[in-house]
Amino acid sequence: MTVVFDTTAYLKALDYDGPLDPTADTLRELHRRHLIAIPYDSSLNTGRGEALWAGVDIDVDAVFDAVVLGGRGGVCYELNGLFLALLRELGYETGLFSAGIRQVDDTFGPDLEHVLGFVRLDGELWLIDVGFVGPSYLEPLRVVPDEVQPQFGTDFRVVRADSGHHVVQRRDRGGDWRAVYRFHPRPRAFADWLVPSPELDRFARALAGSGIVVRGRAFEGGQRILIGTRLVVVEDGTERLRGLADPEEHARVLAEILRKDAATA
Repeated sequence: MTVVFDTTAYLKALDYDGPLDPTADTLRELHRRHLIAIPYDSSLNTGRGEALWAGVDIDVDAVFDAVVLGGRGGVCYELNGLFLALLRELGYETGLFSAGIRQVDDTFGPDLEHVLGFVRLDGELWLIDVGFVGPSYLEPLRVVPDEVQPQFGTDFRVVRADSGHHVVQRRDRGGDWRAVYRFHPRPRAFADWLVPSPELDRFARALAGSGIVVRGRAFEGGQRILIGTRLVVVEDGTERLRGLADPEEHARVLAEILRKDAATA
């Protein structure tokens, strides 16, 4: 039997026992702890093939049971869908945005490629995203154009683009600004992802055909992202990339990211 969504159990899974008033400080702490506690795992999308967004309007109880209590990772709409449900229970005003992720050639994917959230708090708009593998922000970002927002050695900012989008950018220690993704600042509904779209169909086919699985999780002050056999480590504002040629090391890293035993990861 599926367990019903439970705020107390959710907070325990995040190892959070602090204040529950809907403030910016509470939001920051919950956001960071969520990224540390619950991994991203794109293997779930690989199994869904071209029906990538069929379950975008999640069954909150079922996904809560599988992810928060069951310990599996999730993808963007599952993790952000769950977190926004938690925030609403705590009294936050929330909603959905969509985003196109920066590609290797510095173009952006389709606008509905990624599901993220937002919170309106004390007259300000905050970006909420616990479902993006990264490298990205560990704490919510205020949507204040060009304001530099430091987080654990990495700088972030939101800039306006001529297309009408806003672009989230990050800058490593001593590096240049690079885009993470772009979004249009208009609220979305889950139904938007279910409208037939040739652009989204092409994206789903390409993803299903790539065979590349991405997993990632935040750690204190940083992130670890496993892209196939390539490991990206972000720590103290420095990003490092290396290959994992040793199967045993790969298994250990994967297990650490997924918070599982190496023999079963």
